[in-house]
This record gives sequence, structure tokens and C-alpha cells, in this order.
Amino acid sequence: MGEHIDDDELIAVAGRLLAIESTAAHPDALHAALELVLDLLGPGWTVERFVSAGRPSALVYRPAPHRPAFRVLLNAHLDVVPGTPDQFVARRRGDRLYARGAQDMKVTALAQAAAFRELADVVRYPLGLQLVADEELGGYHGTAHQVARGVRADFAVVGEYSGLELVTESKGIVDATVTAVGRAAHGAYPWLGDNAVLRLLRALDRLLVAYPPPAEPVWRSTVNLAAIETADTAINQVPARASARLDIRYPPEDTRFAGRTAEQVAAALSELVGPEVTVRLDRFDPPHRADEELAEVQALRDAVRAEGYPGGFLRKHGAADSRHLAAVGIPAVAFGIGGDGQHGPAEYADLATLGPYRRALRRFLLTLAP
Repeated sequence: MGEHIDDDELIAVAGRLLAIESTAAHPDALHAALELVLDLLGPGWTVERFVSAGRPSALVYRPAPHRPAFRVLLNAHLDVVPGTPDQFVARRRGDRLYARGAQDMKVTALAQAAAFRELADVVRYPLGLQLVADEELGGYHGTAHQVARGVRADFAVVGEYSGLELVTESKGIVDATVTAVGRAAHGAYPWLGDNAVLRLLRALDRLLVAYPPPAEPVWRSTVNLAAIETADTAINQVPARASARLDIRYPPEDTRFAGRTAEQVAAALSELVGPEVTVRLDRFDPPHRADEELAEVQALRDAVRAEGYPGGFLRKHGAADSRHLAAVGIPAVAFGIGGDGQHGPAEYADLATLGPYRRALRRFLLTLAP
């Protein structure tokens, strides 16, 4: 407790953590990754352990008779998306550390753990470290599971990569299935049937008129047509049923989705696509937004600027566990090291940002008022 670990030591531990294939398909590896980080923290802490759907997580804080409401909660995920075997062998080239999960977000997770180890017994407020292993599949069995069991904080720092910028907004998610039902017939006599695929395409056209696919980054709702499926596999048959799967990402400003119930969103989509199809919501997650004028946000920004970085505010089109925290009123900012290649074959962490990140996080935690 309270001991400092330098960057070289942290990078050595990162090599071991990156070698663990902590994907959803390897539950033992999820446990192994969690135990490695807990070992880095050392003994003497209160460690609450959680398991949901076989996925482990932990909440760490200084010894107390009861779990406190945290002044600050550091949140890190240790799971990664699948990769090839060579991607689980860390390779350093200059300031770049290549491996699956290096940028997203095992190196930042270790930096957060090191900050907790050094400062949790120093700061005059309850500091928590939330380690989860389910973010890449949506966070429902990690951060959301802990939140449902009463974990609360005044402010959270989610360690997603950001290049030392502050992510104060990220989009919400709607996953929907649109289904059309027609009438089967022989493919040689299409006038005797009612083609469900054509019904579906007409509905999708109406949707894409309202939300055309963007050619460049835009801060508005987007619709990804992920799949079109039909159970009819014979080419000489008019399909009687067809479905499309949609991945919709929406900002807080889109009132068709934001601030609505799932039933209201389904009704709004149904009105948009028309009566020829039915709409089912498979997932509906809120967007995330933190007030840029919050004292905690400004304190973190000042700490980043003291390291010579601009500390700008970012909006992210992808979602993170910050949305599960924001859903229960915990303001959250995503703040992590730099790098590139997230989820790709050449993912790397920018080690030149590791020292400034650690110093900024330390300064923020030390200067924050209780």
C-alpha cells in the first residue's frame, strides 16, 4: 500500500498482462487478468468480488467497515476482443508497445491501478478502483452489474484511450431488428406471392432517407445496416419472411431516442419505417454526457494542461462503460493514454504518453477537494 511503481516496472507488468488472452471465449483468462492486477495492488485493501454470467469483476478501496460512496471511482476493463496468437505477444518498437489490448485498454488499466496503489491511502476522500472484464460485450456483467448492486461515486474516470484528451460525450446505442412478412410462392410465378425482402427494403429505404450513411465523421445519429436475413434458402422461392439487424448510434441531442423509453423508441422507429414491417428493440443504452463546467472535469483538465497537453474535450461515436455510470447519475469522463489501431492487427499503446498520463492523474487525485 502506498508504494510507487515506475514506468519501466509498469511496462514489464504490461507485457505479462497483454500475454493473457482475456476474451469472452476464455473465462479462465478473464480471471487471470483480474488476479494479475490485484497482485500489482498488493495486500491490505478491501476487495469486493463480483461474478455475473461467469464474468468476474472487482471493486477495491482502502479498508472500511462498509463500502463508501466514492469521491472518485477509477474504472478499467481488462477484457479484449479476439486476436491472432501473435497479437498476444507484446512487442516494443521505440515508444510503441504493440499487442492486442495495448491501447484498449490494459496499459491504462495498469496506470490507474498504480495510481490507486500509491494514493488511495493518501487522499482525504474515498477512492475506488473498479476492475471489470465485460466491457467489450457491453459492460452489462461488469460495470452495470456493480452499479446495480449499489456502487456509487461523485465522479468517475473511465480509462478508455483518449490521448490525454477528455471524452465528455459518447453516443447511445439502439440495436433493432426490423421484420417483414410476405407470402411464399414459386420463384417462377412471383405475382402469386408477396416478397418479404422487397417489403423490408422499402422500409429500410425510408429509414436511410432519415439517417443517410455519412461519408465522414458527423455528430448525429447513424444507422448501420448490419445484416439482412431470410429463412428461405431456395433460389426458386419467393421469401415469406425477412429481417434486418440495425446498429443505431445516437447523440444526446436526438430526441427520437434520447430521454425516451424503449417502448417510445420502438414506436418512433415503427412510424419511420412504415406499417409493412415490425420493429423489435434488442438493446437500448443511453448516451453519456458530462458537464464540461464540473469542478472535477476542470480539475482534470488543469492537471493535463500542467503536463503540456491541451486537455481538449472529445466526443466519441463508440460507447464505453461511462454510459452505465451516467445512467445512475455518476458524471464520468473517459481519460486514457494515446495509441492507435484499436481492435486491429497493429494496435499499439503510445508509451510517450504514459508518464504524462500518470502524472496528470496523480495531480488530479491529489488536488481534488474532498
